[in-house]
Amino acid sequence: MGPIILGIIAVVVIVLIASNVRVVPQAHGYVVERLGAYAGTWETGLHIKIPLIDRVAKKVVLKERVVDFPPQPVITKDNVTMKIDTVVYYQITDPKLFAYGVSRPLVAIENLTATTLRNIIGQLELDETLTSRDLINTQMRSILDEATDPWGIKVNRVEVKNILPPKDIQEAMEKQMRAEREKRREILEAEGRKQSLILDAEGRKQSVILDAEASKRSKILDAEAKKEAEIREAEGHAEAVRQIQKATADGIEFIKKSDPTQAVLALKSFEAMVKVADGQATKLIIPSEMQNVGALVASITEIANTTKA
Repeated sequence: MGPIILGIIAVVVIVLIASNVRVVPQAHGYVVERLGAYAGTWETGLHIKIPLIDRVAKKVVLKERVVDFPPQPVITKDNVTMKIDTVVYYQITDPKLFAYGVSRPLVAIENLTATTLRNIIGQLELDETLTSRDLINTQMRSILDEATDPWGIKVNRVEVKNILPPKDIQEAMEKQMRAEREKRREILEAEGRKQSLILDAEGRKQSVILDAEASKRSKILDAEAKKEAEIREAEGHAEAVRQIQKATADGIEFIKKSDPTQAVLALKSFEAMVKVADGQATKLIIPSEMQNVGALVASITEIANTTKA
């Protein structure tokens, strides 16, 4: 009987020890009570509690948590009722305070979030509420973090998820948005037309300037061409006069070298007189040398005989 009893006692001891050995995982904390009073907090690692005396009162997760609270009705400073839902990121920093600080901590945080949100939104008008998310988030995080310190909870972030104004306000905002878009569209179109007119005017101005410069250059070229033509024409006339004078001089020189007789000179004078008489002159002056017609006829006869010879 002795060995059997010892064996039973050994088994009971082993079972008691095994049932009272606890391994606390990472990012967890166990609140331990001894005879109903707080005895300590077990952190990560192996722990053994005293059977029938110690007990694990609460197992606390120390990781950051996220809780999404349903939309809360709030009233703005200008008496507009809307609904806002928030997201709270919190972390338990002290398992003892979390276990004994407040009953149902999440409900307490939700109610605290709702009241804080109403206080903040009540100081803002509708337009400020829609454009001041960062301000609302910062104020709520500061207030909630300070209020939850006695509960062993640290509020890391608070985000306003949705802001839902009443339906009539939404319709008015949509109309205002459409009006603003239409206004911007008309402004852009007006700016485009203005820019187009400016560019068109600049183009016409540049075209007129280029046409004027081209016309000026054309006139200059025409004047230079006319001047060059007149110079060439004057040079041509001058050359013609020189050629005529040269031909006349050559003729005189030829006559001079041919030693013409008095009769030839008289005949030439007579021919010249015939041309003169053929004109429109009303008076005709005959040189004294030509008054003797007989002498003239004799000279012509002599010239004719000489020609025949």
